[in-house]
Amino acid sequence: MRAARLDHTDWRILQVLQEDGRITNIELARKVGITAPPCLRRVRALEEAGIIERYMAVLDGRKLGFDVTAFAMVKLHSQAEADLIAFEERALQSPIVQECSMLSGEIDFLLRCVAPDLTRFQSFIIHDLTAAPNVESVKTSLVIRTAKEAAGLPLALAAEDA
Repeated sequence: MRAARLDHTDWRILQVLQEDGRITNIELARKVGITAPPCLRRVRALEEAGIIERYMAVLDGRKLGFDVTAFAMVKLHSQAEADLIAFEERALQSPIVQECSMLSGEIDFLLRCVAPDLTRFQSFIIHDLTAAPNVESVKTSLVIRTAKEAAGLPLALAAEDA
């Protein structure tokens, strides 16, 4: 179900902004094939609708000293809504946790974590994660290599249905 009706121009604006969030409005308008004032109005409407949530820089973690990326699979003792929310709030507070997703099946949460080194990651697992209330078990997997890390959404798939 789509929350907003977008036309071809809106989809094109989103694609270009997803590729380069620092593009000027004039250059964006040129790439999309419209003039600058309606382009700016469309971008503002997409922002106000919450379709564009924010603009950000994508950083190379390894070049900045984050040598460890890992996934932690967390099983809780209780899946009561209050317990799920409490765990999510704990994950939100940790700078090591980059993503926290609640899953169906045997694992309750999947966390994508980054740390400067293995010692810091192990400390987080031992002192913060396994010691957290309601945590039954934690299984971890270190990332050896990442073949794909998409920075944006596959807009062409959604635009086909528009």
